[in-house]
Amino acid sequence: MPLVLIGFEAYHNLSLSRSTEWIKAYKWPIYCFVAVAFWNLVGAGVFGFLINPPLALYYIQGLNTTAVHGHTALFGVYGILGIGLTLFSLRAMDTRRVWKDGVIRFSFWSINIGLGLMVLLSVLPIGLLQAWASIEHGLWYARSMEFMQTDLMQTLRWLRAIGDTVFAAGVIALAWFILGLKTGWSLVDPKPEKSPATYQLLEETNA
Repeated sequence: MPLVLIGFEAYHNLSLSRSTEWIKAYKWPIYCFVAVAFWNLVGAGVFGFLINPPLALYYIQGLNTTAVHGHTALFGVYGILGIGLTLFSLRAMDTRRVWKDGVIRFSFWSINIGLGLMVLLSVLPIGLLQAWASIEHGLWYARSMEFMQTDLMQTLRWLRAIGDTVFAAGVIALAWFILGLKTGWSLVDPKPEKSPATYQLLEETNA
């Protein structure tokens, strides 16, 4: 619940960015906080309650349904929260410089879309099929090699490579962007000169 409320606050700040100049500099950290609220609702909320009621625990605990909750609630919430806080800190370290949006935009959407594809194309379908097998035949069968090595399961496992590839591209882009903040290729003007407008922006930021 607290993380969902953080998301509402982030969305409010995102709306204000259209009218408040200095908030525009924090666009991507705010986007990350909105994404945290989404994954908290889906991963910790929907998928968490899917596996935690006593009846569900009896049949599907330890199957890929648990991995669905783990991926979306752990990285979707705390991983992206960590990225958002990192970007927020990097932004606050030097508000004079303007970030180039291209790489960080690609990174943000690739990480989130990749995580979604990973779950929807592979982990969740496997988990639901295992849940059905566990209810029909028993947990031993849902985890057995006989069931897990069928052609359908093999195909679903390989489909995960799509989401993993998109996700990995986003992670590499994020690392490239952060390195570029040091070297200058992620900045519009690597060596800006302070102007009266810049001093005003700094005063508003530190107020």
